[in-house]
Amino acid sequence: MDSPDDPLSSLAPLLQVRPVLDDLCEFGGRWASPHAAAGGPGWAYFHIVARGECELESPGHPPLRLQAGDVLLLPHGDPHVMRARPGATGIPAGTGKAYRNAIRHRASLGVEPDTEIICGRLQFEAAGESLLIATLPDRILLRGPGGPDAARTRLLLEAIRDELDADGAGAAAIAIHLASALFVMMLRAHLGADGASGGLLRLLGYRPTARAVLAMLRDPARPWTLDELAARAATSRATLVRAFRAAAGCPPLAFLTDLRLGLARRQLLRGGAAAQVAAEVGYQSESALSRAMHRRHGLRPGELRRGAEAAGGPQ
Repeated sequence: MDSPDDPLSSLAPLLQVRPVLDDLCEFGGRWASPHAAAGGPGWAYFHIVARGECELESPGHPPLRLQAGDVLLLPHGDPHVMRARPGATGIPAGTGKAYRNAIRHRASLGVEPDTEIICGRLQFEAAGESLLIATLPDRILLRGPGGPDAARTRLLLEAIRDELDADGAGAAAIAIHLASALFVMMLRAHLGADGASGGLLRLLGYRPTARAVLAMLRDPARPWTLDELAARAATSRATLVRAFRAAAGCPPLAFLTDLRLGLARRQLLRGGAAAQVAAEVGYQSESALSRAMHRRHGLRPGELRRGAEAAGGPQ
């Protein structure tokens, strides 16, 4: 049974977010650590400040001070610099050795470390980048100390850190699953905050539109009509259209088109046959899907797949 008051519980399995833990950083002195773009659409950065303080600098935004317990998400994978303090320079020297569980260990040399950061990336594997990433701001910050989820955040951070230190079998996999839970907590905090961004998250924060969105996500191939979506949302057609336009800037059926094309793109990049993908996401034929993709993205299924192969294979 749907639970429209808890949309994230229904959405989380559909998002299929895959965390990648890259670095455990132990820095001291006047350090600065630059990060290039995360690797294309669908990739995000996250930083967990386990100890000490640091500062984020990213183009177009004021510096952001971070302290122990804070978790930062950069949903668009934007380039940025992590620093000890404003104006600090010098890239920390790495040890050049793999950390336990294949996590790289980076450390300042010749200086006692006073800051510890767990760095990684998220890959959004389903629901289409246009549906999720475009709705999120450039930065999402979950404050550890004093925040509404402070106790839970602290427990998760301690568990992740303990697993990274552990020698036990499966420690890295456990840490990755804990990071997934942390991401859902960040979405919940962002959704509940004043001024949360529009789009998918705002749709999920309002009961009638949440019901309609979750119905589409669960069965994108169904030939939905506005009447059916309004019935699922237990509201009128006019009210549903107004709510979608206010939150996502488009009516419900345009949102459904975006959803279908996002799902089709992911399945095609994974090697799915165009005809089968078309049927699974709600198109009557391969040619109908091809025309829709070309109108929206300027690429047909074969061109999309060839581009992915040229970039290094299916994602």
